[in-house]
Amino acid sequence: MRIAVTIFLTDETIAPTRLARELEQRGFAGLYLPEHTHIPVERATPYPMGGELPPEYGRTLDPFVALGQAAAVTERLDVGTGITLVAQHDPIDLAKQIATLDHLSGGRFTLGLGFGWNVEEAADHGVEWRRRRELVRDRTALMRALWSEEPTAYEGEFGSVRASSAYPKPVRKPRGPVVGPRTLIGGAAGPKLFTHICEYADGWLPIGGRGLTETLPVLRATWADAGRDPAALQVIPYAIYPTPGKLAHYASLGIEEVVVQLPPAGEAEVLRVLDGYAEYL
Repeated sequence: MRIAVTIFLTDETIAPTRLARELEQRGFAGLYLPEHTHIPVERATPYPMGGELPPEYGRTLDPFVALGQAAAVTERLDVGTGITLVAQHDPIDLAKQIATLDHLSGGRFTLGLGFGWNVEEAADHGVEWRRRRELVRDRTALMRALWSEEPTAYEGEFGSVRASSAYPKPVRKPRGPVVGPRTLIGGAAGPKLFTHICEYADGWLPIGGRGLTETLPVLRATWADAGRDPAALQVIPYAIYPTPGKLAHYASLGIEEVVVQLPPAGEAEVLRVLDGYAEYL
């Protein structure tokens, strides 16, 4: 099983370059980073995990800058977002960032995308909250027009782009409806999420990895009903705390990659946790 990691890298944690080198030397498969542009202090949205919002959410490094550093000092380590808040980006700019990172890393980038949970953060970006899923779908389609091999125009509900020369292109070739880097959607299980995954993604990033015994067969059935190749579906439990039993359970479900959680800490503590995870490699 491939073991990747995720961490809230901040201005107070281990540096991206130091972490990336350690991960590659130790045999970890990848590094995924979350995204928050800012956290409004006056906030009504509850923290999804319960309790007070941890301070690292407001100190998070830009994932594309940090992953660019990580890719530059490694050769095999995959890099990815977990997740990109697509609704909070200009899609033309975001398409360029993604294609550039994927090109410079030699096709090692995974686009984890999601719809967000912080209403106030999204509102500052002009996002109409109840329509954020449709907005993400539309902006993803616009980006894929720019990633197409031939100049391709796109006219959507929320935005448009003329047929354009737009290079570099992502390294991976189209897979069914998916153009661009490997694309995984994060979020809680449900019919709406599974429909989005089957329509324009390669798979699912279930945060915490709970309940997969019940939900994975539903996703697989939805995937097959959409005419997608059953062997192509990728499900990667995200931000988990591993145990031998948990990983064995995932393997029994046909899961081949997991993303384990690192603490948002300095170098000494992060390396200590990596030492503890070594038994799973």
